Amino acid sequence: MSDEVLLDRRPDGVALLTLNDPVRRNPLSDRHVLDALVARLREVEQDGAVRVLVITGVGPVFSAGGNVKDMRAKAGMFAGPAVEIAEAYLSGVQQIPQIMQRLDIPTIAAVNGPAMGAGCDLSLMCDMRLASGTALFGEVFVNLGIISGDGGGWFLVRHLGYQRACEISFRGRPVDAAEALRLGLVLDVVPKEELLPRTLALAGEIAAKPAPAIRMTKRLLRMAERTHLQDFLSAAAAMQATAHGSAEHDAALDAALAPRVRAP
Repeated sequence: MSDEVLLDRRPDGVALLTLNDPVRRNPLSDRHVLDALVARLREVEQDGAVRVLVITGVGPVFSAGGNVKDMRAKAGMFAGPAVEIAEAYLSGVQQIPQIMQRLDIPTIAAVNGPAMGAGCDLSLMCDMRLASGTALFGEVFVNLGIISGDGGGWFLVRHLGYQRACEISFRGRPVDAAEALRLGLVLDVVPKEELLPRTLALAGEIAAKPAPAIRMTKRLLRMAERTHLQDFLSAAAAMQATAHGSAEHDAALDAALAPRVRAP
């Protein structure tokens, strides 16, 4: 497994996935890096002990996205005729949004610096984002005469709405941390040294909740984007019936109804 993508399973049920190639600014187009990232995400998907996933980068950059030098040289995933390039996207980087969308555990991006191109898209694939003051979110594909080939536009519209997604994408305009907070693209902006501890604390808080309820809540919130109300209510009724019969529900009720110890 590539050392450029690390996975740390913590005892509190939080998995920390780290892009670990700071010298090259954590690129996301080399095939061995993409294969490693996909493999790590599949590990998380298949590990029932993982309750929350946090994604971050090492160094001053979250991820610079695609390797521009490879693009210019028509190398790697950018080599060959159009049909081969399309296949490289389908079998490579596009596996990432598909897995991220399938995950029914909460996902949080700790955006430690610029997240450009595919790096921005990776952060958008997460359910929530916290950012350092140096973070930039760059849907800058048009500046290179290309488009977001990994589904970033799909996520951007859902986070910001169609009009703002158009403005940012058409202009190829990076959004700094302060604007990202105003737009609701991030939950909070924190000093860089506090970013990972704060993100892990949030992840740990969520991981401590009853896991089946968190998974079902995420499924319902995802359904809300694409489901008619009646279908949504039917799904909610079925999930709620399952939740009422769970051991986690019983334990939570016992804790809520336990006599409180009064201070002397």
